[in-house]
Amino acid sequence: MVSNDSLVELKLWRTKIQRSERIPNTGLEALDICNKDIYPNIYFLLKVLCTLPVSTSSPERMFSTLKRVKTYLRNTMSENRLNGLAMLAVHRNVKVDPEEVLNELALRPRRVDLLL
Repeated sequence: MVSNDSLVELKLWRTKIQRSERIPNTGLEALDICNKDIYPNIYFLLKVLCTLPVSTSSPERMFSTLKRVKTYLRNTMSENRLNGLAMLAVHRNVKVDPEEVLNELALRPRRVDLLL
């Protein structure tokens, strides 16, 4: 149930936004202009709004990708490697420089010497 204080706060926030020169277009813009001390409930709701995924396909894509990766590799690798491969599959648009990857791997101690 919504309290009277929350409704009053909502009405005050609405009036403030309607009278402002620049109306926020996004949740982040609204969060920037929201005074946490004056509008604590609105501030909390705006923070929740900003953390929601843009669409429901984002988490679904992650789960289906993880399922494909895990099906392919099963349990033959550590969880860190599995997470890394899942992140690579989800974020395909990020360019990976093979030379940079090799340099990073060369810095870590290995049980087997890599001959390159």
